[in-house]
Amino acid sequence: MRRRTLPAPAPLPQRQGVDPVRVRLPLDGSWATVADYLAHRLPDGVGARLAEMLRDGEVVTADGPIDAATPYRPGASVWFHRDLPAEAPVPFPVELVHRDEHLVVIDKPHFLATTPRGSHVVETALSRLRSELDLPHLVPAHRLDRLTAGLVMFVADPWARGAYQGLFRDRLVHKEYQAVAPYRPELERPRTVRSRMVKERGVIAAREEPGEVNAVSRVELLERRGGLARYRLEPLTGRTHQLRLHMSSLGAPIVGDPVYPVVLPPAAPDDFSRPLQLLATTLEFTDPITGREVRLRSRRTLAAWADQGVCQDVDEGTDKGAGRGADRNADRNADQDLVEPR
Repeated sequence: MRRRTLPAPAPLPQRQGVDPVRVRLPLDGSWATVADYLAHRLPDGVGARLAEMLRDGEVVTADGPIDAATPYRPGASVWFHRDLPAEAPVPFPVELVHRDEHLVVIDKPHFLATTPRGSHVVETALSRLRSELDLPHLVPAHRLDRLTAGLVMFVADPWARGAYQGLFRDRLVHKEYQAVAPYRPELERPRTVRSRMVKERGVIAAREEPGEVNAVSRVELLERRGGLARYRLEPLTGRTHQLRLHMSSLGAPIVGDPVYPVVLPPAAPDDFSRPLQLLATTLEFTDPITGREVRLRSRRTLAAWADQGVCQDVDEGTDKGAGRGADRNADRNADQDLVEPR
């Protein structure tokens, strides 16, 4: 495996698993001091806080803290910690599925973001894991939506980042999800959905439009219980909200989806009462470092399905009452060796 040069470490430690902000000073800068540039670069209204940070030595270069009089030096970098936003604690644990010298794989709960973004910073899987496992260099190999539960892979070894992230970039990982959604008779046979998806920056919902296909998903009905059904979903591409939009376009929006088919008003930050019934259940890949065939499975179940009654068989050979789903608890308990040869 070819090793690339790693960036120099930040001169500030992480806070609660969150990296400091790095700001590079432009080469063509004409500001007299670093403070002048930061006042220009940072949002309006932070002047008093910036002055406080400079006075207290909270803004640093590779050579140490700076103050309000430090001269501007084109091409230099400065680091500081942003003030963390107030966040509602996500009251669900992160379950560790697998850990070795290269990888950490977790079973992420609903409502927990994978990485810091927007108003979710400390209450994220990445920040929690960095703090709880004392792995400051941990990075995600891929991401799950905040509302989706299930398997997420992180890379613990900085030298191995490219190898594992490349598996997802090059679509060398077999991924399966399960979802609970309305029963649709026309979905009793497996089908492949192909469409062109567009996700605009700043717009929460993606949409489909005519044009070259860029999103492909396989949908299989596993079993039915009254008006609901459990589906196996396989994303063959990796567009944002792909499975959610494709299920909605089939007339079977996933239970608990606040975006598809209609964008609902935002829930309160501490409202965890209606989780999206979408679960990343399986990751399969050939380890690019060891060459081992790996299969990982989620231990989680979807609440909307667990609350339903006896299922109705859909078709022979599917994962249902007489097949692999006849005793779901036994199936989960038997799968304790979560990293196994295929």
